[in-house]
Amino acid sequence: MALEYIAILGTIYLVPTFVAFMRGHRNAMPIFVINLLLGWTLLGWVAALAWSVAAQTPASTQSD
Repeated sequence: MALEYIAILGTIYLVPTFVAFMRGHRNAMPIFVINLLLGWTLLGWVAALAWSVAAQTPASTQSD
């Protein structure tokens, strides 16, 4: 029973990472790192979630 709770909480903890990878976010790895290291604080988890759902702008291309 306890193992099920750990699995559920672990899944919820990594929601920002899952969202970033599912959306193909170009900053998915930094989001994962923030989520992993600061997700235990509510502020870090919310920041990672907000970043993972934020609209992505295409990389600027410079014309020569």
